[in-house]
Order: sequence, then structure tokens, then C-alpha cells
Amino acid sequence: MAATTGVRTSPRKTYSDWANRHRKWLFASPAIILVGLLITIPLVWTIYLSLTNSEGSVRSDHQFIGFDNYAEVFADVDRFWPAVVRTFIFTGGVLIIELVLGMAIALLLRRPFRGERWVRVAILLPLVATPVAIGMMWKLIFDPNIGFANQALGFFGIAPQPWLSGEFTALPTLMFVDIWQWTPMVVLILLAGLTSLSEEPDEAARIDGASAAQRFWFVTLPLMRTTVIVAILLRSIDALKTFDILYATKGKGGGSFNEVETLNIYAYGLSFDYNDYGVASAVLIIFFLLIIAIMWLITFKRKEKVSK
Repeated sequence: MAATTGVRTSPRKTYSDWANRHRKWLFASPAIILVGLLITIPLVWTIYLSLTNSEGSVRSDHQFIGFDNYAEVFADVDRFWPAVVRTFIFTGGVLIIELVLGMAIALLLRRPFRGERWVRVAILLPLVATPVAIGMMWKLIFDPNIGFANQALGFFGIAPQPWLSGEFTALPTLMFVDIWQWTPMVVLILLAGLTSLSEEPDEAARIDGASAAQRFWFVTLPLMRTTVIVAILLRSIDALKTFDILYATKGKGGGSFNEVETLNIYAYGLSFDYNDYGVASAVLIIFFLLIIAIMWLITFKRKEKVSK
């Protein structure tokens, strides 16, 4: 009787085949693990500190106090809740205006024209400088005594304005600065979406007699839904955590009246001005959960509209 011989696969060959099938994950795994650790370790440490009475120094002795810090934060009607309101006003205001301006500029740049390259370069100039440098530049422009803004108003016979030094004008002024700097990024995102659209739906609507406004509202905008959602996500996250411009122009506490104190400025003051790390960590965790909730709401609404 002939002996039956079987071909044995070596372990090295088996591993090589497995690695070849999963090579994309093997190559990406070091970066994924590193990024995961960079996110997880600080987050876990912040959660731990938020449940303690840590103050003075993070290395000092501290005790576990549960959710007392969170109760203290929610009971702070003088600083915390006004900071929450300012954060939403700042984020919502700049986001709406940047989307409207960004879409308008992107529509203007959609068609080729003479000098198009120079116009695009000029629009992108605000993105070149760092937010701190931008903040210091506008601080000089809005200076109540020597600033160019009040000098320009005086040329038209308008009284000088407090701009950054006013209790009720500082936040709108800084919203203007943010809009000036970050609208170009929205333009880039929306322009990329517009240039990728097919011309056929717009041409068909034009043949049917639709006006320019009707073609934009009923043809272009629905096709741009995904791109607009991406722009909203990126800018809302960035605007929520705005810190550089606010601190560079107004300093500690967001000004003498806390007029531009958002949640970022509030948490920074608790950490580095008062060294109250437990309460500051609680504020940061609340802020983190707030951002996650907003991002989930935006993506959930997007999926809901797509499913319909």
C-alpha cells in the first residue's frame, strides 16, 4: 500500500501569509497605538484628578472625594455658566458667519478668471501666521489710543470705540478676528467640494429655467451636504477650543470683567492661576463630554438625513 504523504506548511509561511493579508493594519498599528496612548493616558489622569481634591501641586497628597468637584463646578453661577454661554456664543457666531462667507467666496472662486492664483494666495494669507501673532496684531489695531481702527472711525467722524477694552464689545471683536483668520480654511474645504461636483445637474436646472439662487439652494447645496458637514465638524471643534487669540489679547481670566472667559480660559485659570487641579480637571472633563455630545449630534443628524 502506498504511503500517503502530506505537505506540511511551515510556521514561517503561515505567518507570512497572515501578515500579507493584514499588512495595512500591521503597518498602521504603531501609529495607532502611539496616538491611542497619547489620548488615553492624559484623559484617564484628568478623570482621576477630577475625582480628587488635588491642589497646589499634582504631586502633593490628595484624597478621593468622588463627584464633589463636579457639584462645585455646576453650582458656580458666577464663572462657570457664563463661560459656557460665552463658549456657545463664540462658537455658534463664528461658525455661522464663516460658513456663509466661506460658501460665498468659494462660489466666486469656482470659475477660473484672470488673476485667480493671486486672489487665492491673498485669501490664504491669514492662515500663515500663528493665532498668538494674529491676536497681538489685532490688539494693536484695536488699541483705543493709537490703534488704526479708531483712527479710521475718526476719519468718518465716528466716535472712538472701546473694542477689546469694552465689557460688551470685547467678545464680538474677538469673534471678528477669528472669522478673519479662519474663513479661508472654510473656503478651501468648500471650494474642494464645489470643484468635485458634476456640471450636469446645474446645467439641467439652468435649461429648466431655474434662477441662480434656485440652482444653488436646490441643486448645489444638497450635493455639497457632506462637504458642509465636514467643514462644520472641523471648525466647530476648533472654535470650541479656541484659546490662543483670547489669552493673547485679554490675558488672565478673559479680561478684568471676565468678558471673554470661555471654558478653556476658565479651566486654564483654575489650573495655573489658582492651582486647583481637581476642579480644573472636572471642568475639562465636562468640556470634553460637551464636545463629544455636539459632534455626535451633528453626525447623527447627518446620518438621519442621509437615511431619509
